[in-house]
Amino acid sequence: MTDKSSFKLTYSTMFNPPEELHTHFAEAMEAQKQKLGQEIPMFIAGEERFSTEKNKQVSPINTDLHLITYQRGSIQDAEDAIAAARKAFPGWSQMYWDERVYLLRKTADLIDQRLFEIGVAVTLEVGKNRMESLGDVAETAELIRYACDQMEANRGYRARMGKDPLVGFDSSNTSVLKPYGVWAVISPFNYPPALTGGPVGAALVAGNTVVIKPASNTVWSPSILVDCLRQAGIPDGVVNFVTGPGSTVGKTIVESKDIGGITFTGSYDVGMGIFHSFAQGDYVRPVILELGGKNPAIVSKHANLDDAAIGIVRSAFGLQGQKCSACSRVFVEAEVHDALVARMVELARTLKVGDPAERDTYMGPVINRAAYEDYQSFTAELKAAGKILTGGEVITEGEYARGYFCQPTIAVEVPLEHRLWKHEMFLPIVMVHAARDLSEAMNLANSTKYGLTAGFYGTEDEVGWFYDHIEAGVVYANRPQGATTGAWPGYQPFGGRKGSGSTGKNSGGLYYLPLYMQEQIRNQVRRF
Repeated sequence: MTDKSSFKLTYSTMFNPPEELHTHFAEAMEAQKQKLGQEIPMFIAGEERFSTEKNKQVSPINTDLHLITYQRGSIQDAEDAIAAARKAFPGWSQMYWDERVYLLRKTADLIDQRLFEIGVAVTLEVGKNRMESLGDVAETAELIRYACDQMEANRGYRARMGKDPLVGFDSSNTSVLKPYGVWAVISPFNYPPALTGGPVGAALVAGNTVVIKPASNTVWSPSILVDCLRQAGIPDGVVNFVTGPGSTVGKTIVESKDIGGITFTGSYDVGMGIFHSFAQGDYVRPVILELGGKNPAIVSKHANLDDAAIGIVRSAFGLQGQKCSACSRVFVEAEVHDALVARMVELARTLKVGDPAERDTYMGPVINRAAYEDYQSFTAELKAAGKILTGGEVITEGEYARGYFCQPTIAVEVPLEHRLWKHEMFLPIVMVHAARDLSEAMNLANSTKYGLTAGFYGTEDEVGWFYDHIEAGVVYANRPQGATTGAWPGYQPFGGRKGSGSTGKNSGGLYYLPLYMQEQIRNQVRRF
């Protein structure tokens, strides 16, 4: 991670970083500010491409801050990117798997070398605080390495099967996993490096070629990842990068019959639309979807309330609640409800909201005006239905006036039939309910279409009960580092069930990489 420390940055360790990370981040921030306003090209068939129409990307910290100019790609640009990836597929897919692993590990090393450069871009374009941003970049490299490790551990996913019991013949069978073809990666704004680089790394290691379309709010950091792939020596046409509206560029990619598979991370409604649209092809093709969550924390009357409070606050308000794993619902046994809420309110009031480039800032701005207006609408609903104990207002004074800053918000006494108990707000708002007992808490926790992450605080015996009954893909117990957040490749692979995911296999885990490949059984018969 750095040359001066054995510290390993993860979402669990980010709360106590060495001083050198702050020093290097500050230096990189000054360097990147000198480049603001630069034009970012698309990248198709090994060449930079510029379009007639351009879009400016501004910062949610200060909308007067022009970060980059990016290309407003067209339908033709998307089609050209797909064609380039299709043309490059035979050569890339037939390359020995260990050569692909070498190039992707080289890419991960380059991402590490550019950790602070990319981290600064994430802070400025997303509004993440500096440690969240650096964690995003570090996770990107680790996701790519994990995919490489899995390919290597499984020897290229080539395995001998049983021999047929034929008299007079030797009948051998081999299982081989092979790539699908052109793989599309449509990534979200909240983790632009990790949720671009992770799927792209897996698709490439598996032998697919890729077409990348980042979110229009966050083009900058994914473009640096593409530059790392180019610098590593990935052949022309294997990686293609197109930018522009989802209504044209995104739609062209999703509707193309030349796309062999797709990974999308984003909202439930958009993801389900992609799922249905992608099914209109000539045959069934793989769709890897991660579609958000309404993540609960359950707190027993036997819990360590200090651990519970800090874990919930970190997960509810990290990245301004704009994580699909953010804790948005808390069900706590009634006996300790007031004590837990008091601790949560106390902690929330200590969080600094402001410029995320500053080292003591915990919460930066939300991503754009639509999210800013949603926050005001949701808090108005909660004030009318229940009580807001802290937060509930946007911040508009002084330097905050040109950004999208919202207060961390804790709501109580909201009737359980209220729609916001089940609606993914994706904002710094957490709702708390006093449950009669753990059984009621569990029933409420599971009563949504989502099943991404969940947290629990209680005794060892209660933890076992929680694991057995919760409907979620990533579950945490007694974790002060974050009640529902903090997954890391090789440690806590990330993914969900029900309306939160389409495959039941978690990114950064043992079973993810094979999703990018299809099995071929090879039988050969020889006479004795």
